[in-house]
Amino acid sequence: MYAIIKTGGKQYRVAEGEFLKVETLEAEVGAEVVLNEVLAVSGENGLTVGTPVVAGASVTAVVTKHGRGDKVRIFKFRRRKHSMKSAGHRQNFTELKIVKIQA
Repeated sequence: MYAIIKTGGKQYRVAEGEFLKVETLEAEVGAEVVLNEVLAVSGENGLTVGTPVVAGASVTAVVTKHGRGDKVRIFKFRRRKHSMKSAGHRQNFTELKIVKIQA
């Protein structure tokens, strides 16, 4: 059984027992989070696709940790102008463990 959920402006395919890194959520480590924006659910009855969300479906997850991703280097260069600019970015994330998919 799997579900397609939407959180942080992105869509993810999740199954029970998986770990998932999503955009930062305001929840403490060990807290239970319920994700209600379920776009599709696949189970014994086949695939159920929502319009846009599946009514009554939810995914329950537990926050395992908060962290920061790998550094992404940004480098801008203008040829023949003696102009360079360098920067870096590390995106914050929340890691979730999918506990239950309610269809």
